[in-house]
Amino acid sequence: MTEANVTLSDAAAKRIAAIVGSDPGKSALRVSVEGGGCSGFSYKFDLVDGAADDDIVVEKNDAKVLIDSLSLVYMAGSEIDFVDNLLGQSFQIKNPNAVASCGCGTSFAI
Repeated sequence: MTEANVTLSDAAAKRIAAIVGSDPGKSALRVSVEGGGCSGFSYKFDLVDGAADDDIVVEKNDAKVLIDSLSLVYMAGSEIDFVDNLLGQSFQIKNPNAVASCGCGTSFAI
């Protein structure tokens, strides 16, 4: 199943493909939303070897991201980006549903 309302930037797709390709046995990056973090919810990133039954698959070029259906509720309309700047390298999620976020960039409130 493919879900078009969560997208990957070109930079994120390139980085995900490189990370997954360098880890034998892993086929995708799982992005999930968990309770906690300084703003109420936080994003979690894991390399995984396969999809679960309720996963939404987001693909671009050679990159594959899996999002479980519960996390998708909080991430609808989001873009997953990869930023490489003076502050470091990180995946960032541009989430239109978030009404607040924190300085670390991995925590948000809805």
